[in-house]
Amino acid sequence: MDFELMINSFPKLLNAAVITLKLLTVSLVVGLFVGLLFAILRLNKNIFINKFAYGYSYVFRGTPLLVQIFIIYFGLGQIEYLRTTFLWVILKEPYWCAIIAFALNTGAYTSEILRSAFQTIKPGVIEAGQSLGISNKIIFYKIQIPIAIRQSLPAYGNEIILMMKGTSLASTVTLMDLTGVAKYIISTTFKPIEVFIVAGGIYLFMTFIIHNVIKFLEKKYSFN
Repeated sequence: MDFELMINSFPKLLNAAVITLKLLTVSLVVGLFVGLLFAILRLNKNIFINKFAYGYSYVFRGTPLLVQIFIIYFGLGQIEYLRTTFLWVILKEPYWCAIIAFALNTGAYTSEILRSAFQTIKPGVIEAGQSLGISNKIIFYKIQIPIAIRQSLPAYGNEIILMMKGTSLASTVTLMDLTGVAKYIISTTFKPIEVFIVAGGIYLFMTFIIHNVIKFLEKKYSFN
């Protein structure tokens, strides 16, 4: 076991973890809005809107994230028309392609988490608001959404952790995130065990932080 390599690799991997956190943060923020939008569409009584939202969720939850990244980064670039539009400014960059793939993927899972949370809200809560003369729009934004977010925290916490680990796939499109830098160090030292132990330790520490933040929020916003 080359402990000197592990010590020397740690600063490089720690710096690369910043890229991983940026990918995770941007993807989760965009994915949360996408998930909320499609969760609302899933609750719509219009069958076409409902099926459209279901189809989005089904496709992105039913296919591997790696395949989604490859289709967005390599596949869309083969469409001649897209290379002549303003979208090419975004689609030619691996960073933004990874963000799009991660956001759409986590958005699909988030939409199901929020939809389930919305459906568990007791009708009496909504009826109480209506009895006070509060409009359905205000009830939805001021009552239903906050309750749904509180109830979905445990499941969403798991999704954040899964997404954080999923960002390691960004290295497949040349991004030098935590896994990407680890692979580069391994290619020059030929010592994968030591490097991956350090990289795995950093991932584990980030998981520990996320887990405890979610746990804190669960206690803070508990109904009990």
